[in-house]
Amino acid sequence: MNTKTRKIVMASLLAALCCVATMIIKIPSPLKGYINLGDCIVLLSGWLLSPGYGFAAAGLGSALADVFSGYVIYAPATFVIKGIMALVAHFCYKRMHTGHGSTLSRIIGGALAEVIMIGGYYVFEGFMYGFAAALVNIAANAAQGIVGLIVGLILIKIFEKAKIF
Repeated sequence: MNTKTRKIVMASLLAALCCVATMIIKIPSPLKGYINLGDCIVLLSGWLLSPGYGFAAAGLGSALADVFSGYVIYAPATFVIKGIMALVAHFCYKRMHTGHGSTLSRIIGGALAEVIMIGGYYVFEGFMYGFAAALVNIAANAAQGIVGLIVGLILIKIFEKAKIF
């Protein structure tokens, strides 16, 4: 299998995993959204793939989960927000891992990516429902981000130990 085909297959697998992880556990949030486990795969996409493939895997997988789950209105914003999260996770890891170690650089990059997710959905929901109303989802998105980062760190260690990527 050539390199380009391998990258496409890995990005496709991570997009599918992201979609499933997002859909498997959905806890409704106050403003018609939902809390899910997809962020762990979004972060993995950023850490494991090149920027373009990571953006596509995270964005498409998450947006497809919104479409399949009946949250079509969120899909375009989700595509952009989750794609940017993967980019942030990727670039923070690449820039920092030699000086700060891989785990610390992943924690910092993952936390920054989650802050972007919280802010991105706040802005999106602010335009949809009003900025005062959108404040109510910040805590739910923060909880999702914390769980996503913890599970993502566990999964990346498992993937590294098993030499999956």
